[in-house]
Amino acid sequence: MGPFQLTPTPLKECVLNNVLVMKFGGTSMGSADRMRVAATIISDQRKQHALVVVVSAMSKVTDLLLDTLRHAELGDRAAVDANLRTLLDRHLTAGEDLLAQATAAKFREAALENVHALVSELHRIANGILMLGERPPRSVDEALAIGERLSSTLLAHYLEASGINATAVNGSDVVITDAVFGNASPQMNLTEERCQQRLLPLIQRGTIPVVTGFNGATTDGRPTTLGRGGSDFSASILAAALNAQELWIWTDVDGIMTADPRLVSGVAVLDEVTYAEAAELAYNGAKILHPRTLAPLVEKGIPVWSKNSFAPEKPGTKIVSRFDEPKGVRAVTSMSNVALISMEPANAVLSGTRLMARALDALALGNVEILVFSSSSYRQSFCFLIRKHDVIAALEALEANLSIELAHGYLKPIEVDENVGLLAVVGEGMRGTPGLAGRVFTAISREEINIIAIAQGSSELTIGIVVRLDGLERAVHAVHDECQLGQVAGSSR
Repeated sequence: MGPFQLTPTPLKECVLNNVLVMKFGGTSMGSADRMRVAATIISDQRKQHALVVVVSAMSKVTDLLLDTLRHAELGDRAAVDANLRTLLDRHLTAGEDLLAQATAAKFREAALENVHALVSELHRIANGILMLGERPPRSVDEALAIGERLSSTLLAHYLEASGINATAVNGSDVVITDAVFGNASPQMNLTEERCQQRLLPLIQRGTIPVVTGFNGATTDGRPTTLGRGGSDFSASILAAALNAQELWIWTDVDGIMTADPRLVSGVAVLDEVTYAEAAELAYNGAKILHPRTLAPLVEKGIPVWSKNSFAPEKPGTKIVSRFDEPKGVRAVTSMSNVALISMEPANAVLSGTRLMARALDALALGNVEILVFSSSSYRQSFCFLIRKHDVIAALEALEANLSIELAHGYLKPIEVDENVGLLAVVGEGMRGTPGLAGRVFTAISREEINIIAIAQGSSELTIGIVVRLDGLERAVHAVHDECQLGQVAGSSR
């Protein structure tokens, strides 16, 4: 009898009340040694919980897959073949290392056979793109999911060889999404049904599903992906669908910090943050979670832990609905790979309000995400900050939607400034705290850094500040020091 087998009726309720979803990121899956560590964590936790494991591709593999598809589109067969060989060799090497013991021979043979089959599948997709000379979105999503499928099969076979019942599960079999290829959203009701059908029986038998992150499928079975970094999102979708007790996200950092430790010394690890704070930090550049991760969990109040698989003994950061947090700023984050687009009517013929509405509509149609939006009251000019990789799509969408106004001179030429960076100051405790914004701005000005644009939502949760790129790091330092974030209450060092 497996460790979670009980009588049929109460079993379902028991398992659902005790499910722990654990997600292991790319660095946690990055080598045979890291997979062994993940397996040890899984082995420890299965004694206390019914587990569902979600995995990312091995580190840098998704980049390799994208590069392979780009070369295929350009007709460069030699580069495609070289990348496929690199992909195959890396996973065969990891599999042989993981399953080197004589007692693991049958698991090694099965794992390596699966690796060959998955790389052959990618070869088929790449050949199709080579012949077409273009990358259909559906084919891209199908190809990119192979990275997670490779790590899933290796980890599952290693767990089996270690005496732990486990099986690899393709995310496309359990996560049902819409048909927005490359950035799909889950259909939660259908996903819950599918999880009941596919995952629950495995859990009932004491088998750990090792599910691929990042990918899903439409209701008619077409492969989709959830956006770059979407393995976090996959894990939260499954946690919500299974009414999990908690979600643990294993990364290579100790938790959510008061600033990026690569930029600022003396940062602190926050013991707890709210869903809203974590989402704002992720949205504004903190490499902690996929920005959409928390959305499926909020309604059900499922806690999330951000933990370090390289130091699993450290407690990490707990993300919850709310707690009695200290007043003031909790953390500061930044983004350098951004661009500021400025627009201004040339005369009063063109309504500034209407121009803003049409610009926003164009950006929405172009699937361009706005990080900061700021406007003036008299000149009716406005600017917005976007990621650099969205600049071309943004300009094409704006110029198409406002072609007449640009052609007749009603609208001044659209300006793009890529020499900027975003600093975001985050904290639910900032709400209603007098003088806080002034302190932040004063700290930045003391460093003789000019503030280009400011945006603050009505919730007072985040202040977004745009500065010149060469002053961004100094601005982060200045705010972190001014707000004494390295000594903030509710943090551990």
